[in-house]
Amino acid sequence: MSERRTEARLSRLAAAEALDRQPWPEHADNGEEGDYPYVANYGKGLPHDEAGEVRPEAYNTLLRALSTGRNEDFERIPLGRGVKLTNPQAGLAFDLEGPDPQSLLLPPAPRIDSARNSAEAVELYWMALTRDVPFEQYDRHPLIAQAAQELSRLSDYRAPKVDGRVTPATIFRGGTRGDLRGPFLSQFLLRDIQYGTLRIPQLHDTVRPDRDFLTDFAAWRAVQEGGSTPPVKRDHVNRRYLHNGRAMTNYVHFDALYEAYLNAALILLDLGAPVDAGNPYRYSANQAGFGTYGAPHLLSLVTEVATRALKAMWFQKWHVHRRLRPEAFGGRVHAHLSGLRDYAMIDREVLDSEAVKLTYEKHGSYLLPQAFPEGSPTHPSYGSGHATVAGACVTVLKAWFDESWVLPKPVVANADGTALVPYTGGDALTVGGELDKAAANIATARNMGGVHWRSDFTEAVLLGEAVGIGVLRDHVRVNHEDASFGLTRFDGRRVRI
Repeated sequence: MSERRTEARLSRLAAAEALDRQPWPEHADNGEEGDYPYVANYGKGLPHDEAGEVRPEAYNTLLRALSTGRNEDFERIPLGRGVKLTNPQAGLAFDLEGPDPQSLLLPPAPRIDSARNSAEAVELYWMALTRDVPFEQYDRHPLIAQAAQELSRLSDYRAPKVDGRVTPATIFRGGTRGDLRGPFLSQFLLRDIQYGTLRIPQLHDTVRPDRDFLTDFAAWRAVQEGGSTPPVKRDHVNRRYLHNGRAMTNYVHFDALYEAYLNAALILLDLGAPVDAGNPYRYSANQAGFGTYGAPHLLSLVTEVATRALKAMWFQKWHVHRRLRPEAFGGRVHAHLSGLRDYAMIDREVLDSEAVKLTYEKHGSYLLPQAFPEGSPTHPSYGSGHATVAGACVTVLKAWFDESWVLPKPVVANADGTALVPYTGGDALTVGGELDKAAANIATARNMGGVHWRSDFTEAVLLGEAVGIGVLRDHVRVNHEDASFGLTRFDGRRVRI
């Protein structure tokens, strides 16, 4: 190794050590646990009272285990028969690559008494009401127009707008430029995947339309205590391309968390998409990347960052925020509006919303209709694991490929998802834009299922991005080649690693 290269490597390692010596941040929650104990935080699987509030003695047992971190204390948490909490110890791990789970910040979640939380809840009720509307019909469907009008009137709805208003072209989308360009769904969720010698069309199992769950209070309450439910029936014969919210919720009900991004990597490799200018082999006359800066390196990276992102978010979920799931918040709305319990702290915009009234007319309750029979998984809401993994994996892919490259022959699904047709909208769909859109699509699909909030998505992708950048930085530092990665962050800033 040359003297200059040795000096450069030592300089990079010294910089890494300096970063590692930075003090960990102070983690802050939103104060709900003290202001509204046993009402505003996650408690699914624990014993509940007749109104659906977690019982104090059970919740305090959970808090004790989280404070001590001892396995025997976790084993003492009282749970319903057959139910298990999902991995509360994961966030206490350390990592040898990328940032440690406890070293990243997630800002306090919107409070149950805030207009922002109310706005996010109204969006979720509208998502439930419009699950069966094809994306292809968003621009002309009356229910989408009604949803856009109400969402536009909310005082703290933080989502894409045009001239201050939500439109059918922006509704339920993420906030990057790629999210707002072209069709609702990313190309990476539609195009065929070349998996070795297999050519795989993205045709998915289907579920029955207009079938929602946990809209009966007794059934809802049983599930809060860990009651079991029969699995959803999946049609393996009449398979469809992703074409509406229900199809998307079914996808994220059963996907491997990094699945969409592994598929995106395979699609881009098959297309011969150019790599980033910082790849040391892009302009080499007689070398090609393989174990470093080649396809095997990329494919392992996409999966590698996923579990590191999950550990970082699991620290936030369990050990900092413990945010209430939307499913449980819907129980608070129902209990208040039906007179079962007084929750006057809930912001009026959701209690008075058209979406909640339409939900009552359709289902006979004010509960938030769930796309999954079991409702949410057994871990707190903030932030979304799917969104965190999306942020990390998409960061790797944007860093690896030339984001400005335009994808050839874009497609959209027809209204019933039986075929792909050419996209004729005229927007240039770039690698970077469609990757950002894929992250938003997957995260939003969890919201469409009723198990996450918008801020669970928007904040989580940023935390995942930080994990992805940290892992890429470590690869650049320890690999032999002079290499760099350039990418556009979710907030629009360009960075080079």
